[in-house]
Amino acid sequence: MTLIVWFEIANCLLCQEIVQFMTKLDQKNERILQELSRDGRISNLELADRVGLSPSACLRRVQEMERTGLIKGYRVVLDRTALGTGFVAYIGVGLRDHTKASQEAFERAISRAPEVRECHNTTGTIEYLLRVECADLQSYKAFHTDMLGALPQVNALTSYVVMGSPKDERA
Repeated sequence: MTLIVWFEIANCLLCQEIVQFMTKLDQKNERILQELSRDGRISNLELADRVGLSPSACLRRVQEMERTGLIKGYRVVLDRTALGTGFVAYIGVGLRDHTKASQEAFERAISRAPEVRECHNTTGTIEYLLRVECADLQSYKAFHTDMLGALPQVNALTSYVVMGSPKDERA
């Protein structure tokens, strides 16, 4: 079976490039990823200095990681309170049934809700874990009741209001 899988990978040019690149994920590349995850706006000159490479070698490595999809993008960390969405809650969602149609309908509805910043399909006692951002408790209650509570697929909702985030390294 391993031979068949390897044969299929070997016949895919992009797969070959990814496999070759993954074997090159050395300490320098790991260090580059670590530095970029801390500060995606770091200059190439500063990044090269921190990881001990010349600027041109560092840039080549970053571009290769972007090209192969290891680096998928860069993000901005926003001040949610200043934007009026500083009230954050996680919501465990239990569905009435576990059919594909029910899950797809729920996911379609959630994709249209701007308050939902993250939606994760999970194992365990709930089907979904949502990360929701609202202006305040009143707007959260309206979202919870009028949007989530009105979905026919939803059986149970459990809210966890974020009181603080001493560590948040989402990238």
